[in-house]
Parts: sequence; structure tokens; C-alpha cells
Amino acid sequence: MRLKTRDGTQLYFKDAGKGQPIVLIHGWPLSADSWEYQAYALAIAGYRVISYDRRGFGRSDQPWKGYDYDTLSDDLATLIQELGLENVILAGFSMGGGEIVRYMSRHSGRNVDRIALISSIIPLLVKATGHADGVEESVFDSMQQQILQDRPAFFSSFFKDFYGVGWLASPVSEEYLQWSRAIALQAGLDATLDCISSFAKTDFRNELSSIRVPTLLIHGTNDKTVPIEATSRLAKEAIADCRLLEYEGAPHGIPATHQRELTSDLLEFVSKRA
Repeated sequence: MRLKTRDGTQLYFKDAGKGQPIVLIHGWPLSADSWEYQAYALAIAGYRVISYDRRGFGRSDQPWKGYDYDTLSDDLATLIQELGLENVILAGFSMGGGEIVRYMSRHSGRNVDRIALISSIIPLLVKATGHADGVEESVFDSMQQQILQDRPAFFSSFFKDFYGVGWLASPVSEEYLQWSRAIALQAGLDATLDCISSFAKTDFRNELSSIRVPTLLIHGTNDKTVPIEATSRLAKEAIADCRLLEYEGAPHGIPATHQRELTSDLLEFVSKRA
């Protein structure tokens, strides 16, 4: 299914189940398919589950612009409005946490019941004044340069850290790594590059006070892609009604590597009434 955003961009989305709506927002550089284990379980449990491909990714249109968080949160607002969603639960993985926080500040959290932020980049990923635990800006510059040089090769390496693949053990299969790379290569090159700047350098520190609904943070302690010290541990201190679950030793891509644990924790969270 598809819907049109304010600037005419067509977004692809999936809509399964009936009940209280849950919107799942994927991370970079994936698509809604990366949520499939959790989406299926939530729909079976009695929820209406909507997952969509961010503009520029998956099966959505690939416009030349619009990869800033204002536009991305407007896309989320359009989806909520066009589908008539009320009392909605928002769950964002990695970059998807940014859409949620910007929606809460820019759109006053309209119709949102609660939020879950998984391996999220909030409040700020890059190192900055007053944020010494952030990642050096040169890391993101290098990512963009490598993508411009050889995007398939970059993602072959990138997803090993993403899923915590080592010499002796791997939480995911080789086939899963290949699938993730194929999804990443569906995205537009400009979208892939621009979103690095957005998720790395957007500062949400002053927006966390706009979150006034129950919030669940889940993050792996061995996340080498989005370090927990620079993100979720700081967000926990700044969000009023918030709980942080730390997955000991887990990497970044926990919807795949810890699918059962994550699904169980999400089901427990969404079943609680505000």
C-alpha cells in the first residue's frame, strides 16, 4: 500500500492486524522489512501494526531532497493523519528514533499514547560541545566517502559490526547479512548519504522535554554503531516517564540478533495502559 506525503512523495507501507495501532519506523539503511519478526508477533497479539519505508529507502519514492528530520517527521505525521490513527504507539529503531522525537516536538505528540526507542541515536550521536561521549565527526565523513567509492563493499563490512559478527561466532546467518545488504542497496544514493548527516548530527537534546508519554528505551551495551553511553543512557536521564532496558553484550541490530527478547519486551510495554 502507498500514501502521498505533503510534497507528493509516495511512501510504501504495510498494514496488518486489528486493534490499537503501532507504527514501526526502521533504521538506516534498511526498510520496513527489518521489523518483520516484531510486526508479525504484534499483529498476532491483537494490534494493528503499520510499518513503512522511509522516503528514499525500500519501495518508497526517492526524491532528491527531504532527508532532514523536519521533513521525515512530517511524513510520519501524514501517515498518522491519513490512516486516521489514534492512541498510537510509536516504535523507532536507530535513526527511526529521531523521527519520533521530532514528531513529539514539532507535532506536539498528537495522538501518541507511548513510544519505544530501540538502539536509538537520540539525543545526539556526533561528538559536540558538552557531549564528549559522542562519535567523532570524521567517522561519518569516512562513511560517506566509502559509500561514494564502493557502496556494496561498504555495506558488506558495515553490517558485520551492525549485527556483532565476529571471527568465531555470528548472531545472524550469512544469508541474513546478504539480505540486509540487498535492502540497503535498494535505497537512493542521495538518501543514503544525506541520512548519515541527519542521524549523526541532528541535536535532539533540547527536544526531549517534549516527550510527555511513557517511554521505553532498549539498547545493547556492545553497540559499536550507536554507542549507548552517548545516546540511550543520556536520554534516560532527560525523559520524564522513561525506562531503559540494557541488553548485556548486544550489538546494534537487536531486532534481528535478539528478536525474541525484543519482541517480548515490546509486547509487555504495549500491553500496559497509560
